[in-house]
Amino acid sequence: MPSLTDLPIALALGLFALAAVAVWMGGSRLAVYISDLAERFGFSQGFAGMLFLGGITSLPEIATAGSAAVTGSADLAVSNLIGAASANIVLLVVADAMIARTGIDSVVKSASTLLQGVLGMVLMTGVAVIALLGDREIGGSAIGFGTAGLFAACALAMWRAGRYEDHPGWTVAPTDRRRAGEPEEEAPNPTRTPVLIGKTVAAAAVILVAGFVLSQTADSIAQATGVSAGLVGLVLVGFATSLPELSSIVSAVRIKRFDLAVGDIFGTNIFNIAILFIVDIAYRDGLALAGEGMFEGIAALLGVGVIGVFMLGLLERRSRTVLRLGYASWSTLAAYGAGLTVLWFIQPSSGG
Repeated sequence: MPSLTDLPIALALGLFALAAVAVWMGGSRLAVYISDLAERFGFSQGFAGMLFLGGITSLPEIATAGSAAVTGSADLAVSNLIGAASANIVLLVVADAMIARTGIDSVVKSASTLLQGVLGMVLMTGVAVIALLGDREIGGSAIGFGTAGLFAACALAMWRAGRYEDHPGWTVAPTDRRRAGEPEEEAPNPTRTPVLIGKTVAAAAVILVAGFVLSQTADSIAQATGVSAGLVGLVLVGFATSLPELSSIVSAVRIKRFDLAVGDIFGTNIFNIAILFIVDIAYRDGLALAGEGMFEGIAALLGVGVIGVFMLGLLERRSRTVLRLGYASWSTLAAYGAGLTVLWFIQPSSGG
């Protein structure tokens, strides 16, 4: 029986479309469930977006990267995870376009959300360094110091972001709060908490299974183009596995949970970096990052740059828009486009 990556192009396209619909529906409901659970358990929207929404929408990346590593395609697994970092930030441009009369960079008000973005930049810089210099093995374990260190650093980043939630040193000015607009008061959700948790688990299961099918069929479609595995993982598969994030942030913006949307993206990026350790464990032909080089390093630096550009917008908090997009979104698109142009010219050959 052929694997999902060996399907005929017509069948792969059909499964890709069905999986995309399932992922979209699951992600859309998931944002609502996580928002309700955050309020019931006293979590902020930004922290819930990072830890819960970001973690759940990273499930397809775990399945995709793990399976690719087991089958010996470490380059596809690594480039998928690295590429998702910058692709996810671009997804926030979609959220920005949905917000009328102001940019998304002016409505995010959680200090924890800003810290998540900074931590993601630091961690992705570490990925770039390891990719450019090559990882080193821990004894005879076939596990790298770099990926193990990144996993520990991601866990520490999550802990630090959670502790920073109530930090009194940074708050949004009252004028910013009025401009951003608080979410309208809604009637309490009558659904009992255990039922709500069950629905959340069900949505997560849909995202895991359909997201895995989505990424595998995207790989099958991409193989027919003859483009290198690195660029395929960076762009096509990266965007395919980012579809859960897109559906969840669109849903979060619709219910005016802007910190939940941005926290989802920043949290997903941190989880994806941690998944590199899982890839290293699953890949038995050496270290996942031992043989990487300029392409992966530059791709990781693109992630750092795109996150940084968006972070500048969050700090400046400009509310003006041009063609429905804030200045941060236009700058993010420009940075991402420039980075992809560079990567196109330095991509490895399709045979290597």
